[in-house]
Amino acid sequence: MAYRHLLAWAGIAVLPLSAAAQGTAWVSSEKDHALTLIDMASMSVSATVPTCKRPRHLRLLPDGKRLMAACGDSSQADIIDLASRKSVARIPMGDDPEAFDLSPDGKTMYVSAEEEGELLVLDAATGKQLKAVKVGEEPEGVLTSPDGKLVYVTSEVASLVHVVDPVAGKVVKNIAVGKRPRRMVITPDGSQLWVTNELGSSVSIISTKDHSVAHTLKFEVKGLRAADITPVGIALSKDGSRAFVTLGQANRVAFVDVASRKVTDTVLVGKRAWNVSIDKSGQKLWVVNGLSDDITVVDIASAKALKSIPVGRVPYAALLAE
Repeated sequence: MAYRHLLAWAGIAVLPLSAAAQGTAWVSSEKDHALTLIDMASMSVSATVPTCKRPRHLRLLPDGKRLMAACGDSSQADIIDLASRKSVARIPMGDDPEAFDLSPDGKTMYVSAEEEGELLVLDAATGKQLKAVKVGEEPEGVLTSPDGKLVYVTSEVASLVHVVDPVAGKVVKNIAVGKRPRRMVITPDGSQLWVTNELGSSVSIISTKDHSVAHTLKFEVKGLRAADITPVGIALSKDGSRAFVTLGQANRVAFVDVASRKVTDTVLVGKRAWNVSIDKSGQKLWVVNGLSDDITVVDIASAKALKSIPVGRVPYAALLAE
């Protein structure tokens, strides 16, 4: 039986090659000190690129030609040229960097410093520290507002989202959310901030107008306890109509209708579904599974897993360069 027909017989959705996303997925692997490259059309590993120690969060730079990787054990940012697949610069990033974001012009970098309980404001070209803003214990998620005027930071221990004015270098508001907040996204219209709460089995939906919690969306999975449902990664469709949330230890990704704030589907993926990205076409999710050392590609239209692709040890994030 042909491989393509075998997949269909097994109930795994198969898209024609013309519908396949083009480009390269760059996947950071904490234990291998490397980035695994996946050809998105064939959904197969094409190369491995060495980087600094314990790469985690990844960001595409504004020029669209380079990516930045936060390397926790090197306390550096590695700048990698996408075309040559080589490191072109390494800059200081503070002790044990994990999550970070950039200002809209790419000139300023905002990094969560977990041990110090600070948001570091750095010059993105040199790594020079410009400011250090005191926030709650164990800050992690960092997200810049679309206009660059505010930076949002999650504090895992305090269960707060801190609203930071990066120019003044101070917290202007603290927002109480669920237990152990992790990642954030802003809706395309800029009106809502969605925050995953890993130990709260929930997402807090915050109005950006007054920074109040408008709704808390609780996740439930039949047969699992709430403690086993640990949301971390989150992504929004381009039109903002749907959110996709990885449920961590539940080994699933949840599909959420944004308008109704209801879960419409859950898809079984790998172990400890950690982070999620959407391809440019809006057809596929790329779900990073931290404990099964793979990525699961999910077809959004059918809400079915297409393929699991082995990558490096303890994968953390995927950046889709298309």
